[in-house]
Amino acid sequence: MTHTSPTAATFITTGTVTGASVSATVGGMGLAGGFGAVGIGTVPTMGAGAVAGAAVYGAFKGIGEGDTTAFASAGIGAVGGVIASNFIGGMGVVAPKVGLALGIGTVSMTAVGAVVGLAGYGIAKLLDESGVKETPTQVFERMEAKVSYMEDYSSAVLELEAFLSGEDINQKFAALEIESELQKLKQQVKQTYPRKKFPSSPTVGEKKRNKSRVGSKYHRKDKKPVNLTHQQPEPWRCVKTIKQHSAAVNAIAISSNGKIFVTGSNDATVNLWDLHTGKWLHTFAGQAEAVLSVAISPNGKTLASGCVDCKISSWNLETKTFHQTFFDGNSPYSHNGFVNSITFSADGKFLASGSADKTVRIWRCYTGQLKRTLNGHSGAVLSVVFSPDGKTVVSGSVDKTIRIWDLHSFGEPQTITGHLDAVTTVAIREASSLRLIAPNGNILVSASQDSTIKLWNLHTGELISTFTEHSAPITSIAITPNGQILASSSIDGTIKLWNFHNGKLLQTLSGCSSVVFSPDSKTLLTGSRGGRVKIWQQMWGIDESQNEFTTSGEWWEVLGVHPDTCPRDVKNAYRRLARKYHPDVNHCATAPAAMQAINHSYQEFWQKIKRQ
Repeated sequence: MTHTSPTAATFITTGTVTGASVSATVGGMGLAGGFGAVGIGTVPTMGAGAVAGAAVYGAFKGIGEGDTTAFASAGIGAVGGVIASNFIGGMGVVAPKVGLALGIGTVSMTAVGAVVGLAGYGIAKLLDESGVKETPTQVFERMEAKVSYMEDYSSAVLELEAFLSGEDINQKFAALEIESELQKLKQQVKQTYPRKKFPSSPTVGEKKRNKSRVGSKYHRKDKKPVNLTHQQPEPWRCVKTIKQHSAAVNAIAISSNGKIFVTGSNDATVNLWDLHTGKWLHTFAGQAEAVLSVAISPNGKTLASGCVDCKISSWNLETKTFHQTFFDGNSPYSHNGFVNSITFSADGKFLASGSADKTVRIWRCYTGQLKRTLNGHSGAVLSVVFSPDGKTVVSGSVDKTIRIWDLHSFGEPQTITGHLDAVTTVAIREASSLRLIAPNGNILVSASQDSTIKLWNLHTGELISTFTEHSAPITSIAITPNGQILASSSIDGTIKLWNFHNGKLLQTLSGCSSVVFSPDSKTLLTGSRGGRVKIWQQMWGIDESQNEFTTSGEWWEVLGVHPDTCPRDVKNAYRRLARKYHPDVNHCATAPAAMQAINHSYQEFWQKIKRQ
């Protein structure tokens, strides 16, 4: 792109700043006439200054070059001014702060029209010199939209300066245009300038806005502000938030057919849900204390729960009736401590449990009889899992070790060390889809209170890699059945999604407690301390023309921002969504419902602000 003459920049930016200075000096201004009265703020005054500057530049170029087009433009504008005067009648400018009351007659309106006409000519000349393929009308419309879109005139001035200086188009529109327009502009520029590269560094405007947030009550050093312009489409999005429990959700399990799921809570109940609709189906009660773990048998017929009351209970999911309690001989309990974890074997014949009594127990599912007690841990067992072939059980403990138990020999377990704190959760993924990272065996994944996730070769016990992005103890992990993504939750209220093959962090979500993926790997369920369950869906591959949109959930989930995002960015997110889903511009059948959800969420946000 050829750089524009600095003369053009001088005329227009000087006019812009002058307009802002006028507003700052005289205070509030307004137009009064037969149509009523309308207030004029800083931004419109600045815009008028920019138009005046463009008009002066147009006159300068027209006279200097003897171009009759300049006089024709002024004439057309003057005629428009006369028509406007005849239409709206008498009009005046008032500025109460300085006692100004000035009438504008037909002659003055004619002059104003002439100025606008010269401004159009000036912009046309500016575009001819810069090589930008836009008409004067398009430039004025775009500038007007951006001026009204931003709340401070400085952003518009910076953008105008960037435009006049020929700054890279990716920087010109940063934080001022919606994502769809930016993508279209990028495609146009790539076609025109195929060798042009787009810098990833922030614009001057972005740096200034980010600096202005420091010290604000909405600024958080530990959270990165949302950048609407450069924000990539989120791979996972919360599509529904449901609540039936009255206390924290500790455990979640999904059926093998992906139709239902169950949740266990501190309120001593287990709830059954429809995974597709999020509808509550049934509550299983009877536990004396908080439910710490839940599991669904592979055939989808049996539900089991482990509780603080030291018992393992089971229900028939088809009839919703209680089945049995797993007892240790003549003991009225299943364990001598909290039942922290339970899991079914792949064939559904056995159930393994880990307890605060430092033992792992293997049970026969059909009879509820204890088959074997596995001793060896020196601390509470927090997590247990069967290997895919059902031949081994892996356990993680407060004693910082992982133990691999052979269910045929029941000999001394293989012990894996490496974590610096309690091993809170373990999981196993078959090697069939992971040959590149585990050519000789299945992958064992462990997470710990030391805030790390470690991948091990289950067969050899060799450490493969460590994920270290968490900054707080990890409570739960899950791996997609297709072996592509690992999810991990932390006590700091964040859930991280990782590329399971290379350890790259993909996305950070809000939530905690248990995490679990659906059988098709496209849905993620997460618990919370407040009794809520969030349903997240994978957004990759969604056709934007279908206008899929989440109309449920917390206000920040609908607007696609972080709960601590500053009001200005929330407003920008709202406007971006409104432009996309407003029924006047979006004729999709789902647009009205989406717009209603957007408006409701925005109102909820401002109600929260007023309460602070």
